[in-house]
Amino acid sequence: MISFRILGPLEVAVAGHPVALGGPKPRLLLAALLLQPGVVVSTDALVEVLWPGSAPRSAAANIRTYVHSLRRRLTEADSSLAERIQGRTGGYAVTVEPGELDSAVFEERLAEADGASDPRTALARLGEALGVWRGQVLEDLPHSHTWTSAVARLTELRLAAQEQRIRLRIGLEEHAEAVVELRALLADHPLREELWQQLILALDACGRRTEALTAYTQAERVLREELGAEPGAQLREVRARLTTAAEPQRFPANPVPPCQLPLDLPDFTGREDLVAELVGLLEGSRSAGRPAVVVLSGAPGVGKSSIAVRVAHAMRAEFPDGQLHIDLRGTAESPRRPLDVLPELLRALGVPDSAMPRQLAERSALLRARLATRRLCVVLDDAGSAAQVRPLLPGAGTSAVLVTSRVRMPDLEGARSLDVGVLPEAEAAKLLTSIVGEARVAAEPEGAAAILRACGCLPLAIRVAGARLSHRPHWTLTRLADRLSDEHRRLDELRVGDLAVRASVKLSYDQLPGSAARAFRGLGLLGPVQFPGWVVGAVLDRPDAEDVLDVLVDAHLVEMVSADAGGQPRYRLHDLLRVYAAEQAGLEPLDERRGRVQRVLEGYLSLATEAAGRMPIHFFGVASVPTGVALWRPGVPVEPSTWFEAELRTAVAMVELAAAWGFDDLAWRLTAAFTPYFDLRGHHDDWQRTHEIALSVARRSRNLHGQAIVLRNLGQIDLYRDAYDEALDAFEQSLRLFREVGDDRGAGISLAGLGTVRRMAGENERALHHCHEALDLFARAGDRHGEAVVRIAVGTVWLAQNCYATADRWFTDAYELSAAIGDRHREAHALQRLALLHQSRGNLGEARQELDRAIAIFDELGDDHCVGYAHQSLGRLYLAGGDLAHARLLLVNSLSVHRRNGDRRSEAEAAELLGELHERLGQRDKAREYVVRALSIWRELQAAKQEEALAARLHTLAAHDGRVALPGA
Repeated sequence: MISFRILGPLEVAVAGHPVALGGPKPRLLLAALLLQPGVVVSTDALVEVLWPGSAPRSAAANIRTYVHSLRRRLTEADSSLAERIQGRTGGYAVTVEPGELDSAVFEERLAEADGASDPRTALARLGEALGVWRGQVLEDLPHSHTWTSAVARLTELRLAAQEQRIRLRIGLEEHAEAVVELRALLADHPLREELWQQLILALDACGRRTEALTAYTQAERVLREELGAEPGAQLREVRARLTTAAEPQRFPANPVPPCQLPLDLPDFTGREDLVAELVGLLEGSRSAGRPAVVVLSGAPGVGKSSIAVRVAHAMRAEFPDGQLHIDLRGTAESPRRPLDVLPELLRALGVPDSAMPRQLAERSALLRARLATRRLCVVLDDAGSAAQVRPLLPGAGTSAVLVTSRVRMPDLEGARSLDVGVLPEAEAAKLLTSIVGEARVAAEPEGAAAILRACGCLPLAIRVAGARLSHRPHWTLTRLADRLSDEHRRLDELRVGDLAVRASVKLSYDQLPGSAARAFRGLGLLGPVQFPGWVVGAVLDRPDAEDVLDVLVDAHLVEMVSADAGGQPRYRLHDLLRVYAAEQAGLEPLDERRGRVQRVLEGYLSLATEAAGRMPIHFFGVASVPTGVALWRPGVPVEPSTWFEAELRTAVAMVELAAAWGFDDLAWRLTAAFTPYFDLRGHHDDWQRTHEIALSVARRSRNLHGQAIVLRNLGQIDLYRDAYDEALDAFEQSLRLFREVGDDRGAGISLAGLGTVRRMAGENERALHHCHEALDLFARAGDRHGEAVVRIAVGTVWLAQNCYATADRWFTDAYELSAAIGDRHREAHALQRLALLHQSRGNLGEARQELDRAIAIFDELGDDHCVGYAHQSLGRLYLAGGDLAHARLLLVNSLSVHRRNGDRRSEAEAAELLGELHERLGQRDKAREYVVRALSIWRELQAAKQEEALAARLHTLAAHDGRVALPGA
């Protein structure tokens, strides 16, 4: 059974299992077909969807490739689905059976609801109809203007169904449920008067007349602000039918209202948006005639208490009966009990000790009674739990309670929770300046920035650092920054008087249960990285540690910073919390610490190895070799491209971590496993950095196989960067080591690299010798992918010697072999070489056709870099054919790709072509600029032949312009 889902993100599932649809272009194509199931969508319409306003000439061919890809993916899931997408005259259509497309199911249920005679049956059918929606129509795809009417129709049908369901609920006297749905709808459609009318009636029917009148006031304001109009007649009539609600009872202020608030810090800095939001919440609750409870939670030292006090001071006039402040000591060894706190609050409200009840419930009830007739603001500082706070809250009236806590309180009913983070950089700088003085900060801006980085923009740390500088006027900011740069002494430096970051963090750490404390210490060993949730399980050696992670997140000791490309949350420790965690971990036995780090590294290696094996492109290299031992593996699914993208930065840090802890085998293996992704996405700097580390540790541990793999990969990146001498040395060393350990496939890969270096040097006979030797080794190892690579390489050598027939035979053999083994990437490379061959023979039309096919495949596989190189070839063809506009567009794009990848040779070739193009356009200044750029690169690469030819062109340009050519040109 297949399911097509467009009412939300585009999804296809077979037997409940999702089908991977490929890149954005195939997904857009399928979406366009599913919006009109069974209807032929013309190729022109599909082109407009996929390339709005600027379609490539190969658009039709690309669409055929995308259709083929979609069919193949559906067939892999279920062979009976092979013909679901069919080519018809002039376009394509998708066949959908009843019950398979969610939009069709939605409309079927709507029809059933319309035909139902029983309101409850209709309500149930509407619920089923709306239940198939998972978001907005195709919300994960860019919408084409050709979809507007279809998407708008479905959206309007959804809204009509929601409104009808609400009408049925009100008719069935399910008013409370109707109120919930109406508020959600009004959040998205605040200008629909009918929804406001239904909300007001439903609230009144629930006995919530004051809220009904407030809703009318909100509707009136929204309509006036957004439309400049007054409510319509029907809405005004509903308002008129309501009996005027009594105004909230005003109570006289106490003769001497208590104000227990601490000092509002005179150098309080920033937080304007948060303070404004809090003031708005308190004012809104007062206007609605109900108490306000707000919980401010955040990491230690983030400034929660200062914010609460600032807001309470700002709102003093709104709470004329007083402002109370209670320290609940929730992080102390013995937090204060509500039973003991209540008398303090009640005495402030005029209850004498003689009238003080004995039981908790009685004291809490008396507090609620007193608060119900007063307007007070109560600050409950450093709360430890919802249970500690709950008995201290009002039940009625218009008082406000501000709670500060280091832990989140999702179980505190009726409370609004706000997280407090560290200061933005600009506000952190203002805070430091306000303490130290503008002159000192202005004199040493770099020193100030370094201090803020070391403090992680944590207000408490900035205050401590500022206080130390204030009391040491002879110190430079750079001196303190240098002292803070050493993580081992950073917390020692961040202490002055009774202010200390370490002591503040310790209060939170001491509240953790044992497993959470162990996890916190283990995470501190990993360095300044962002990590996925499974890492906590690795630290604890548990398959699932979500419960522990929740404890750390709720305690604000671990921060969720983002979601990765796959939608999975990622976490981090603030740098100062991490330093403290590492300090605590240092007190544990070394073998325990090593075990935690090792499991995390093994988790990364096992996932990286799996992801590398499932990449859409077959990597020409050694990404993994058997370890001989079982690795710790997290129980999480892996989608290769999104996983590598999400873990790139952390994985590079993991290689460094493995080397630092002496896990040499894991370091070079993890490096090798990430190389296919480095290669695909052109992350050459990460490639170089990780491999330098990996080579060092492989040599340290005398692992010959590891050295061979890493040296081969280093040779490849040297090749990409046109460092041919270094590439030759690396390939020769790796070849020797691969032969020494008996790895025929690895030796073949190194020989292929040597062949490429020799070909680039013009040593064609030696290049062919290396390639044929590699072919023999690949045949012996049974590596047909390697054979296809080398066949292309042999053909390229023959093409360089203008032996077209021989080159044609090798390229064709490579193409057929690649197609037979399903290696689409190598197939595209063979097509690209065949295009060069056709161009060399003067068959520009055939060359363009082969390049269009190659680009479509590269695009389907998501290989943007190979697309860039293929665009250069296509640009060359357009230049030869006189289509200069298309040539310029393609060549400029290619030049950008080559510069980003550090491919100097290809950059020179593209610049040379652009010089020729601008010369033909008569734009000689621009032409000269590109030629000078290309000549500079050829000289850098010591390519005498190219340098000589280009120098002659530059002389010609200079002669035409009446200019003097560059010296030495």
